[in-house]
Amino acid sequence: MTATISGDTLSGGFTEAPMQSARAFREILEVLARPGLIRTVTGAAPPAPLSIAAGVALLTLTDPTTPLHLAGAADCQPVRDWVAFHIGAPLVAAEEADFALGTWDALQPVARFRIGQPDYPDRSATLIVELDRLTNHGPALSGPGIALSTWLSLPETAAFRANRALFPLGYDCLFTCGDRLAGLPRSTRVENI
Repeated sequence: MTATISGDTLSGGFTEAPMQSARAFREILEVLARPGLIRTVTGAAPPAPLSIAAGVALLTLTDPTTPLHLAGAADCQPVRDWVAFHIGAPLVAAEEADFALGTWDALQPVARFRIGQPDYPDRSATLIVELDRLTNHGPALSGPGIALSTWLSLPETAAFRANRALFPLGYDCLFTCGDRLAGLPRSTRVENI
């Protein structure tokens, strides 16, 4: 039996990987260092339902040694094939993942993701959360990397407040929407307004 590989699987990756991944990595670091900052990224054209920004994040942050969990609609054959061809990341259960991708609802319950250990807080998951909108309106953010305060359209506040209470343990988040991304590290305080 011969496996069929579609043109969508073969396309959509970085065309100039060293330069594009370096630029994307810089943008990802920037949004995680400055929560609430929204940046535009380019270079990926992943299959639906993934956004450009989610594809860029996967191409930049994951590799064949990075356990990845796909949740909800993101766990479909076109995305699985695209990940296998362009990244080679092993697809795993949520509890084993270094990175997880899906909508906020699909990623529930977030308590199943790794939050690190007291000796190794870096052994936690990063959630790549696909949103319908990503704007600087919503709950107030404060903490490291934020001069006074800023705002971000988060899917909820309770989970992020509970995550902050675990610090230095906890998961980190990248939010993606179209070609935009923003970060919310575990050190950020989230307040209702």
